[in-house]
Parts: sequence; structure tokens; C-alpha cells
Amino acid sequence: MITVMTVLGARPQFIKAATVSHVITRTNGLQEILVHTGQHFDTNMSAVFFQELGICSPKYHLGISGGSHGVMTGQMLESLEGVMQKERPDWVLVYGDTNSTLAGALAAVKLQIPIAHVEAGLRSFNRDMPEEINRILTDHAAGLLLTPTDKATQNLLDEGIDSRRIEQVGDVMFDAIIFYGAKSEKYSHILSDYGLERGKYILSTIHRQENTDNLDRLQTIFKALNDMSKEFSVVIPLHPRTRKCLEKAELLNLIDGLTVLPPVGYLDMIMLERGAAVIATDSGGVQKEAYFNGVPCVTLRNETEWVELVTLGWNRLAPPGSADIVNEIVNAIASKGQDSKPYGDGKAARKIVNKLRTGI
Repeated sequence: MITVMTVLGARPQFIKAATVSHVITRTNGLQEILVHTGQHFDTNMSAVFFQELGICSPKYHLGISGGSHGVMTGQMLESLEGVMQKERPDWVLVYGDTNSTLAGALAAVKLQIPIAHVEAGLRSFNRDMPEEINRILTDHAAGLLLTPTDKATQNLLDEGIDSRRIEQVGDVMFDAIIFYGAKSEKYSHILSDYGLERGKYILSTIHRQENTDNLDRLQTIFKALNDMSKEFSVVIPLHPRTRKCLEKAELLNLIDGLTVLPPVGYLDMIMLERGAAVIATDSGGVQKEAYFNGVPCVTLRNETEWVELVTLGWNRLAPPGSADIVNEIVNAIASKGQDSKPYGDGKAARKIVNKLRTGI
């Protein structure tokens, strides 16, 4: 029996892991141990995802959240090391670019447990982003690098990583949209609950540290959204950290004209994305989900890891402070990108599990 220990901590990881976990449960000779670090811990940010996505409850919940990056990562590293020493898995599987990802990789590599990294090879080339450091270090620690795109694979080769460690599988978030899209249409009532009409509103999500912790950027983004709300409905599921930063900066008045929602579950988020005229976000995952749902996207950052969406015309960058966000959003509403399939065939989860079963 091959044991895979999956380390999770943040809501995007729950979505990515769901499709892989479903395949593992249907594969003879494999078993999974879920470890939740606690990075996202409340009902709306965590528990609802396990319920909606049909993920088994974690065997271990470490309850680690808050604090600085160093404090959080250090506490996770200490706790994960103990869990790994107890369970001695054959693989440690990590996703994305969070503190949980890096802590899982560091704990495993020190114990000489093979690491598989899903979404390997992504690069923003902005080393001021904590996520960029997390993903670079994880890639260079991991033995199996599971890339979603041609560009991600090339990034790893450019960094001198042995091609034998790289397996291009496609994007697990494409799998998730295919798997859960019909379910969201059947079970989500969020559009009717908030009186939203398809194609008649702008959806926004803001949570990146580079935007929330920079007063100028935070004010620029929410002033633009507030200006847009005079002509369009603007819907924003407000991240707890973003609300806290707005409150601290005394900028809560800028959300008065917006339709502010608490953080929503995955099925509701898919419906919000599908119904939007355009999405304005600083999230990496939401950029792709916009594309999967055929909705134009404006990314409120200086750069994106998902460069193929910019090339194809589905996404455009609007760095806060250097671009006219309002005009970019208005222009995006009337645009559609090229037809293409840069993220594989929707079978990434099966390819990942096959690789875990057969080894490097």
C-alpha cells in the first residue's frame, strides 16, 4: 500500500486537492492521509469546502494560523515533522505556493520523504511576493514536479532542474471546474439570493498582501471599484484580511456602494464567476476560473503567473497606481479571448495519481 500524505492549509488548496483525493480513493493500492495546517480555519474559509467538495475530514488538524510568515511557517514545520515521523508516508503531496506548501516540503525533505508538488514551475518573477519564494523553494526541494502548462515546465528547465523530475499533467483546477460545474448550477442559489442578473455585474476578489498591506494600492483599488459601482453592480466576497486592512485604514466607506458578501463556498463562487460580465481580481486561481467559465478578467497586479491568459486575450493586467483600472475593466467587458486549451485535457488528477503510483 502506497501512502500519500497531503498537506493543505488554504482554500485554493482544498479545491485543487479535491479532484486528486477523489481519484486516490478509487485507486487500488493507494491511501491518503490529509493534514490541515489550519492556515484557513473558519467555516466560510475552510469547513464549507470540505463539505461541498466531498473531501474526507483531515486526520490531523494542526490549528496553526495568524502570526508573521516566519512564525506561521516555523510552527507548521515543527508540527508537520512530528506527524510525518509518526506516519512515515511514501509521498508528501503539496499544492501551490502557501506557507503550508513550503512547511510541508521542508519537513519532508529533511526526513528524506519524497515530495510531489502540484502547480510546480509557476513564476511571477516578483521576489517581493511571499508566494514566489514559497514556490521556488518548494520546487527545488521536491522530487516530482507536476506542472500545469508548457511555460511552467520551461521555467523549471531554465532553472536547471532535471527534466526527469518534471511531469506536465495539466491543471487540476480545470478538472475541478468540469467536475463541480454542473453541481454548482444545481445547488447554488447565490444569484437569486442577492438579486444578481447574469452578465449584469462585476465580480471582484482582493486578498494579496501586496495590495492589502499597501495603503496606496488598497485605496486605488477600492476607489476604482466604488467608481464602477455608480454604473454597474460590483459584487465582492470580502476576505477577512482585506476587511481588516480597510477598517484599519479608515476606508470602509469605499465599500458602501458595493454588494459585499462574506467569503463564499466553492459552488457559490463558480456561480458568481459564471454570471459575471467581468472579473477584477488579484487571485491566481480566480484568473483561471474566469477563463474556464468564459469570462474576461482584469488582474490587479503588476504581473501574473498565468501569462498564457494575457497572450490569449482573456486576461489583462492593471497594476494599481500605474494603470487606469476603471478603463481596463470597462474595456474587458467587451472583449473575449482566443479559443485555446493551455491547461490540458481535464484529466490532471488521474495523471498525478498514476505518477504517484508508479514513482519517478
